[in-house]
Amino acid sequence: MTSHIHLILGVEEGKNLSDVIRDVKSYTSKELREIIADNKQESRRRWMLWMFELAGKRNKRNNRFQFWQQHNHPIELSTNEMMEQRLDYIHNNPVAAGFVNEPENWLWSSANQYAGNRGRLEVLYIE
Repeated sequence: MTSHIHLILGVEEGKNLSDVIRDVKSYTSKELREIIADNKQESRRRWMLWMFELAGKRNKRNNRFQFWQQHNHPIELSTNEMMEQRLDYIHNNPVAAGFVNEPENWLWSSANQYAGNRGRLEVLYIE
């Protein structure tokens, strides 16, 4: 999606999902900030970096910038039925939003691989 991301994550026994989400958000925010800062062709570059810095200053838990919101909405998927329902929701979200006509046409979706095509993302399939 253009303003948020949906993921199905699993952790090894003994690992904490909150720690994994924290680490993913930390790593990706730093990487994306660098990519934006280095992209001289991005017309909104200065504005975006300023917005990330402003958000960081408003949040006492950050000291420089903030890319992701502090909170997330994890839902435990305890059955195969729940996993299939959420995967279907994630794949159809760009269709419901009117961005594409078919789930596999959304560039950053695993729906492409589930449809038997080659995609941009490495996917571990839910069976």
